[in-house]
Amino acid sequence: MNSTIYKPTTPPPSHPSSQFPQLTACKTLRDLQQFHAHFIKTRQIHDPLAAAEILRFYALSNHRNIDYARAVFNQIQTPNCFSWNTIIRALAESSVTEHPLEALFLFYRMVCDGLVAPNKFTFPSVLKACARTGNAQVGKSVHGMVVKFGLDGDDFVVTSLLRMYVMCGVMEDAHSLFSRSVDDLNGMKQEGKVVLWNVIVDGHLRLGDFRAARELFDKMPQRSVVSWNAMISAYAQNGFFREAVEMFRAMQIGDVCPNYVTLVSVLPAISRLGALEMGKWVHLYAGKYKIGIDDVLGSALIDMYSKCGSIEKALVVFEQLPKKNVITWNAIICALAMHGRAEEALDYFSKMERAGVVPSDVTFIGLLSACSHGGMVEQGRSFFNHMVNVVGLEPRVEHYGCMVDLLGRAGLLEEAEELILNMPIQPDDVTWKALLGACKMQGNIEMGKRVAKILMDLAPRDSGSYVALSNMYASLGNWEAVSSVRLLMKDMNIRKEPGGSWIELDGVVHEFLVEDESHSRAGEIHSMLAEISNQLRLEGYRPNTTQVLLNIDEEEKQSALHYHSERIAVAFGLISTAPRTPLRIVKNLRICEDCHSSIKLISKIYKRKIIVRDRKRFHHFEHGICSCMDYW
Repeated sequence: MNSTIYKPTTPPPSHPSSQFPQLTACKTLRDLQQFHAHFIKTRQIHDPLAAAEILRFYALSNHRNIDYARAVFNQIQTPNCFSWNTIIRALAESSVTEHPLEALFLFYRMVCDGLVAPNKFTFPSVLKACARTGNAQVGKSVHGMVVKFGLDGDDFVVTSLLRMYVMCGVMEDAHSLFSRSVDDLNGMKQEGKVVLWNVIVDGHLRLGDFRAARELFDKMPQRSVVSWNAMISAYAQNGFFREAVEMFRAMQIGDVCPNYVTLVSVLPAISRLGALEMGKWVHLYAGKYKIGIDDVLGSALIDMYSKCGSIEKALVVFEQLPKKNVITWNAIICALAMHGRAEEALDYFSKMERAGVVPSDVTFIGLLSACSHGGMVEQGRSFFNHMVNVVGLEPRVEHYGCMVDLLGRAGLLEEAEELILNMPIQPDDVTWKALLGACKMQGNIEMGKRVAKILMDLAPRDSGSYVALSNMYASLGNWEAVSSVRLLMKDMNIRKEPGGSWIELDGVVHEFLVEDESHSRAGEIHSMLAEISNQLRLEGYRPNTTQVLLNIDEEEKQSALHYHSERIAVAFGLISTAPRTPLRIVKNLRICEDCHSSIKLISKIYKRKIIVRDRKRFHHFEHGICSCMDYW
C-alpha cells in the first residue's frame, strides 16, 4: 500500500554529534573506518559519548553497516541509553528478516541488565520490531512495560503501540487502545490525532475490510493527505477502481491537495477505467504544482495515456522524460505492443539497447506481446532465445504464456501445446487460457475441449473454462452438452462474467452491460441503435449470428448481437458528442467478430475514429479499417 502512516523515531536531540564534527566529513564507509581506527588508537573510543557517536554513524547514517554497528556496540563496556536505542532501532528497521527479532532480544537484555532504563525513544523501535515479527504476545508485554514506565501518555509511544496491534492484525486491542487514546490524550496535537486515525484505518485496509475502513475514514474529524492516499491506494490496488477515482474527486473538493503519492496511486485506477480526461487533469496538475515526473510517475502516465487510448500522448510523455531507465522503456514498449504497433515496439527496444539500458524480464513480455499481436512468429522465437541465451534471463510463466499466445494466434496449436507440456515450470491457468482462446479462434474443437477440462481441474471456480467449453459444444449444435455444462456451473454457483463497456464523457465514466436499459438516456440510445442497424444494412452488413451461441431462432440471434455492450457505448457516444469527435471505449471481454465488423463500418458511416480497448489489446477503427488488420 502506497501510504506512509508511521515513521520511526529519530534519536533524541541531545546526541553528541556536535562534539565530533570530523564525523560529518566522512563520505564513505572507509572514511568512517579510518576515523574509528583513530578513536581506538587515541583511546577516545572508551569515552561513552564518542563510542555512541561512532555507533550511530555505523547504525543509522547513509554509511550504515549493521555488522560493524553490532561489533561496536558489543565493545562498549557500559552502553548508555542512547547506544541501546541506536542499535535496537537499527535492527528493528533493517531489511534483513532476522534483525527485528534480534532487536527484541537486545531489548530483553537491556531490561534484564537493569543498568539503564528504557525511555520514550526505546519503545517505538521495540514495538516496530514486534510488528515486523508479527508477535502480538510480545507486543502486549511491551505494552505493559510502557504503562509501568509511565509512558502510556506519550503521543509517539501510543501511536507506535497502535501501529503494532494493527500490523499484527489484533484489531480488537487496536480499537480499544484507539478509543482510549482519542479520548484521553487531550494534550495531543491535532496532527498526532490524525495519525492515530490513519493507523486504525490502515489496519482495516490491510485486512481487506474496506467497509469498516471507509466508515472510520468518513468519521475522521480531520484528514491529512496521508489519509486520502491510504484510501485511494487501497481501492486502486484491490480492484475498486471506481471507488478510487471517486475518492480522488472528493479529495479535490476538500482542502487537502494531492501530492506525488496521490497521483501515483490514482493513475492505475484511471487507466483501468479509461478515464482520459481525468488522466489529463492529473498530468496538468503535476506540471502546475511542480511535482517532478520521475521514472515511477512517468511510467504511470505513459501507462495511463496508452490504456486510455492516447498512444501518441504516451509517446510524448516518454520523449519528454529527463531521465529514462528500464522502467520507463518497458512502459513505452508495452504500450506500443498493446496498441498493435509491433514494429515501433521493436524499434524502441533497439533504441533502448543503443542507450545502454539492460532489458529486464518485463521488457521481453512487452516484446513477445508485440510479436503476438503482429503475427511475427519468427521474431518472437528470436526474442525468446535472445532473452535466455544472450541476456541470461530465466523465462517466467508469463513469457511462456506470451509464446503460447503467439503460436496459437498463428494457428500453430500443436507447437503451442507441446511448449506447455515441456515447460520446465508448472504452467498456470493463464497459460492454458491462452491456448484455449487460440483453439476457439482457430476452430479446433477437440483440442479446445481437452484444454477446457484441464482448466476446470486447475481453476475450478473460474467461469472462463466452463463458458468456453459450453460455447464449443454450442458451435457444434450439441445443446444437450451445453445444458450439462451450464447445470454444472449452476450446481457449483459459478457465474459467467457479464460483458461490460465503459465510455468517458466530460470526465464522467458511463458503464453499459449487455442489453442495458438502465441509463437515463436509454430511449435515445435505443433509437440510435436502430438507426445504426439501418445504416449498416445499407452498407451491405449481414449479422454474423455464428457468434451467438444460444439455442434461439435467427431473428433473436440478430437482436442479441444488436445489444452488445460495446455497441450500446458507441451509440451513446454518437448521441452525446459533436460530429467527428473520437470515441474511446473500454470493454472487459474480448470484442466479438460481429461487433468488430460492425464498428469498422460505423467508423466509416459516421466519420468517427473509434478506439476500443478489449481484454487483450486496442483496436483503432477509422475509415472502415481497424488497426489490427483483422488479426487479433
